[in-house]
Amino acid sequence: MSLPSFIQPIGDGVYAIDTGFQREGFDAAWLLVQDGRAAFIDTGTNFAVPRLLGALEALGLQREAVEMVIPTHVHLDHAGGVGQLMQELPAATLWAHPRGARHLIDPRVLYQGALAVYGQEEMDRSYGRLVPVDAARVKTTEEGMALNLAGRTLRVLDTPGHARHHHCLWDEASRGVFTGDTFGLSYREFDVDGKAWIFPTSTPVQFEPGPLCESVNRIAALKPEKLYLTHFAAVSDVPRLQSLFLELLDGMVALAHQVPAGAGRHEGLKARLFDLYLGSLRAHGCALSDAQIHQLLEMDLELNAQGIEVWLEKEAKGAG
Repeated sequence: MSLPSFIQPIGDGVYAIDTGFQREGFDAAWLLVQDGRAAFIDTGTNFAVPRLLGALEALGLQREAVEMVIPTHVHLDHAGGVGQLMQELPAATLWAHPRGARHLIDPRVLYQGALAVYGQEEMDRSYGRLVPVDAARVKTTEEGMALNLAGRTLRVLDTPGHARHHHCLWDEASRGVFTGDTFGLSYREFDVDGKAWIFPTSTPVQFEPGPLCESVNRIAALKPEKLYLTHFAAVSDVPRLQSLFLELLDGMVALAHQVPAGAGRHEGLKARLFDLYLGSLRAHGCALSDAQIHQLLEMDLELNAQGIEVWLEKEAKGAG
């Protein structure tokens, strides 16, 4: 079967769908297919919905075959399209983290929070209007819960650190974990000799290094063969990636405390973060120019600096 270029078959009924958000190879929604039934894990934004529906058509699946839509958390690059997608999937139940479900039922607060980070122009360009989900179609997850897709079990892991409304899904059938943003970001442009590079994301507003470290270690303890990342697609060699992730997380925490508070802190954090990532990428063997690396990481440098600032402010106030 010839599939559209935005669909990447991973194996074991797992498909990465490039949502086209920001650029190709940046943001994935996941489609899991088992015995003619299906589930979406993360959806991308509203503008990704035609690709998600196109993936069903390309795989010969009716929309009624989709039983579950499961955003890993409610950040808009993962869940912005949930409401619009649910309108197209009459048999689907939305499974959300209990801290995030209310924001998908009534997305006004979610929208305003994203607006404060991105601004109106970017919201209109990249996210569009958020569509609420009928509360009767929403169920919440809890730690250890088993979600069943045609006899295939997805085990829920409560994984704070990137966001308190974040859960991951352990798919024992494929020995893989759908990690959302908890296990970081890994762009294929940085692969060297088939080896991935990975780094943490501290996107606003609930970055917490301690819980994030614990969540990553819990995921790695399952000994997964693959991580199904939203940014971007499937990676393996998990023990090496775990070590790299934790090394960079420690580096991010250390540099955060080295940049003095004040008007220049934001730009100082961005500069220190870039130096940290650049050094790690050079050690990884990446041969891209400094300018190319900076361009690929530009959005993450901005958002990670913002998230670190929020965390430092909370830490200074003694807030957990």
